[in-house]
Amino acid sequence: MSEPAIITCALTGVLTDPRIHAVPVTPAELASSAREAWEAGAVCMHVHFRDQAEGRGHLPSWDPALAADIAAAIREACPGVILNFTTGVTGRDQSGPIACLRAGRPEIAACNAGSLNYLKTRADGGWAWPPMLFDNPVEKVAEIIAAMAETGTKPEFECFDTGIVRSVGMFVQAGMVARPQVNFVMGVASGMPADPELLPLLLRYRPEGCPWQATVIGRAEIWALHARAAELGGHLRTGLEDTFYLPDGSRAAGNGALIDALADLAREAGRDIASAEEARTIWGLA
Repeated sequence: MSEPAIITCALTGVLTDPRIHAVPVTPAELASSAREAWEAGAVCMHVHFRDQAEGRGHLPSWDPALAADIAAAIREACPGVILNFTTGVTGRDQSGPIACLRAGRPEIAACNAGSLNYLKTRADGGWAWPPMLFDNPVEKVAEIIAAMAETGTKPEFECFDTGIVRSVGMFVQAGMVARPQVNFVMGVASGMPADPELLPLLLRYRPEGCPWQATVIGRAEIWALHARAAELGGHLRTGLEDTFYLPDGSRAAGNGALIDALADLAREAGRDIASAEEARTIWGLA
């Protein structure tokens, strides 16, 4: 029998404008949305922090006091919840993410395991945004891993392509980390596609025995990949950071509806939904 599926809700993401899309921004909004997701079966909340000033909610914030407030609000709304903080920044300065880790003490945090040309084109061939490098050299990865060790936080290695998956294995060989947790990020335009046929191949290259999940970004087409991840024994993630669309192509009213749909897929694959206590054991947090 497959182990229970751990469901993570990616509550809000980065840069999505709350004046256009109904994403949570304030501590109260994030706590309320987390509660919806919690009641639907998500036991882990992936959290980004947004600027709280009026008209600036689409911009990221690395204010440690805000991170602490958001962590406290979500923990109060969802007793026993597992928190997963974002840490991703371009450039070498990680002082903001490290300060937020120290303030909020999450049990898990994203650790971007390699660099990516972050690109997207429009239908007319122009760039959707100026081409940029999401740079994560080894010394930057090592610094954030050390900060996580200080705060008792388990790194979740975000892998945008197959070379980054293989790099995580080298981090193990080099003694940077033990029993890593791998997240296959699929659907970013310049990264791995959201292709269900690719997933079994990725599993051949992850460090042996490590827990894994799939983060799938896109529209209604992403749900076939979620179903495949559930069938293959992976853990699952969705939320307004990753999509606004339900399996039937309709727009989700919020995170609760997305988690409901993901939990249904897990059950259809014969998986139970993990409790927070079971998730801690599976992920080695207990």
